[in-house]
Amino acid sequence: MGRIFKALIYLAILAALGLVGFAYFGDMAPRRIPVSVPVMLNAGE
Repeated sequence: MGRIFKALIYLAILAALGLVGFAYFGDMAPRRIPVSVPVMLNAGE
């Protein structure tokens, strides 16, 4: 039973390190595209 808990703790630590590594080194830059939306002013008059 103790081996299972040790394995789960090691896997949790490994998952946390993987998440931190991905946050720092992953390609998380936003993709920028130009957006042009026409606006009708005074449309009710």
